[in-house]
Amino acid sequence: MNYESLRTLYYKDPELYQQEYASRRNGRATIHIDFDVSGKPAFFEENNEVILLAFQIMSCDKKILSISKDLPPIALQQYRKKCLIDEIVLTNKIEGVHSSRKEIGEALAVLDEQSSAKGKRHRFIGLVNKYNKLTKSESVSLASCEDIRNIYDELVLEEVIAENPQNAPDGKIFRKDQATVRSATERVIHAGLTPEKKIVEAMEKALAFLHDDSIPWLFRICIFHYMIEYIHPFYDGNGRLGRFILSCCIAEEYESLSAYRISETVKENIKDYYDAFRVCNDPRNLGDLTPFLLMMLEMLLKAMQELIDGLQRRKIQWDRYEKRVDTLPKSKNKKMRLVYSLLIQAALFSEDGISNAELRIFGGVSYGTLRKLLDNVRDQGLLIQTKRGRENCFKMDLNLLDEKFMKQN
Repeated sequence: MNYESLRTLYYKDPELYQQEYASRRNGRATIHIDFDVSGKPAFFEENNEVILLAFQIMSCDKKILSISKDLPPIALQQYRKKCLIDEIVLTNKIEGVHSSRKEIGEALAVLDEQSSAKGKRHRFIGLVNKYNKLTKSESVSLASCEDIRNIYDELVLEEVIAENPQNAPDGKIFRKDQATVRSATERVIHAGLTPEKKIVEAMEKALAFLHDDSIPWLFRICIFHYMIEYIHPFYDGNGRLGRFILSCCIAEEYESLSAYRISETVKENIKDYYDAFRVCNDPRNLGDLTPFLLMMLEMLLKAMQELIDGLQRRKIQWDRYEKRVDTLPKSKNKKMRLVYSLLIQAALFSEDGISNAELRIFGGVSYGTLRKLLDNVRDQGLLIQTKRGRENCFKMDLNLLDEKFMKQN
């Protein structure tokens, strides 16, 4: 990021600081926002650095769409679930909440209509359910303060209350009293708005900004993420709420896989993430939100680039293994070949394999036929069996497959 914050200029050159503020505030590329930050009207610059990042993000999205179209639909579906689990585990981890990949996977299984575990209550079921709806392209209403509260209730309220009942929202919509963000040493980093009347007024302004079609969607969703965390409408769960809404907004405009890479990138760059909040919250930054916008654009670009790398790597592997299927016993049998293919896809793209039910549906075979086909793979020592809740799942042992191929050649 080449953009120098006003906060930095305040310490470096007080005289230039005031001149630069006036220049930025009144610049032709400046977008003014009806929202106060530390007592100053907010704004950001739609400068060359911002525009270049937006162009690069658009280019990455096209590439992700192109690679996705070249992947088998089942593989892509499985990879979405794997990325979804990544996102949920990491959004929790950022807030110091431990959740294992196994329990998130089991919660997903509960939501699966074909899961035999359905009916059992799991931790994080609300969080998993909300994120899972993104894979089905279900839109989330963000029209009012009540919508924000509804998302919060479905997303994290149960977990927040389980951890500390005193953190339950106690206002008409949000919280009544003060809430603060503290460092590891208990120093107050940020104090959310209070009382609730101010929270509601600020959230209404933030929502109005989100729906201002005169401003590019990408810039609106990044700035809206800042606004939610600045307002800090609840006692606990604000970070997870903000990142979920950001994921929802990304999924509306871009390939939804990108929406599941946000928390991983934030976790990898957590210092930059918190520093951008700290800089923009500082009264000496005079309401300039450009540093935060640039940070978010850089993170989204990095998330997309890493997603492209991961998809390309798996696509190359998939093409290689698909050719190796020809060397396997009974591969000329269409059903056997399809099961081989599904098991390889599961090994490359899934979290824990492909279930019996999925194999029967996608393979178009009966339970008895499937059992015989799997026995054939098992007899070769190539079958890995795992569990998803109560369901048996399967995938190909790619290491052994490589060894067999090397011996044959």
